[in-house]
Amino acid sequence: MDEMTTPPLPTPGQRVSGIPFPDDYALPEKPGDLGGAAVQDAYRQTQFVLGGDLRLFAEGMRLQLRLLNDSSHSKYRTHVYAAVVSSWSRAYTAMADACTLVTRGSYSSAPNLVRSACELIAAEYQVKAEEFGEYVAWLMSHLKPDEEQKAFDAGLGHFFAGTTIAADRDLRVVYRAASDVGRPNFGATLALTGPESNNTRLAYAFADASFHVAWAEIELGWLLRLCERQLAVAGHMGGVFNVTDDTHRDVAAYARRVQETLDNPSRARFEEIESDNMKRWLIHNFRRPPSGAPKKWLL
Repeated sequence: MDEMTTPPLPTPGQRVSGIPFPDDYALPEKPGDLGGAAVQDAYRQTQFVLGGDLRLFAEGMRLQLRLLNDSSHSKYRTHVYAAVVSSWSRAYTAMADACTLVTRGSYSSAPNLVRSACELIAAEYQVKAEEFGEYVAWLMSHLKPDEEQKAFDAGLGHFFAGTTIAADRDLRVVYRAASDVGRPNFGATLALTGPESNNTRLAYAFADASFHVAWAEIELGWLLRLCERQLAVAGHMGGVFNVTDDTHRDVAAYARRVQETLDNPSRARFEEIESDNMKRWLIHNFRRPPSGAPKKWLL
């Protein structure tokens, strides 16, 4: 930004406190006995069949924490840092919670967390790179008592980083797929709750937590992509975070490993296609057991 477009800084007396973060990331623990047999089996099979995905996800989550730790010195505590890390915190938690849901066979609930994480990662980039003035304007207009309501006025601070989502192909594909699956669309609901259905029989199940390898692969694949995108966003904010040469190297290596994992042709995945003059989703390698015959579903 040049001098004419740089937004005014918030009140000089307003400081940014240190932002605490976890010391480490741990993969979801084995569910307790109250989880039921299906949940226990989903956890066991996810560990066995997709252990590599889980370990790669954990590595990405820990790399995020390492970058935060390297940037925990007070000199990095700017208002830009606060704007980015506050959204990053929500994205990190959404990814961690979604991973827990996947390991428990709760495939219907994970997509909305994935969608939220996409929006938050995009917001981190856009508020820093393009619209920091929006954040400053919110700070200067709120965070004070509202005498009429006798309340602390935080203000909602409407913000949606749609241009960033649209411009980032990898983030956009995950966002659109997770959004379409997370909403009450009929075909997505059938694929999630009645994947054994066909044109002669509707076979819905209620609150089913049975292991489904394709949904586990798809949703863990989304989470791996989000880890990679989050690290790419933070790793290119050298003026906000302490991004060392080692961090750059490790982020780049992580991105390559994620891409290699997602490029496996036997993996279940969503492909965006044009059909009947519409954008639609072709699901590849859709099957419940790992040994099942792979099918294609068109949503």
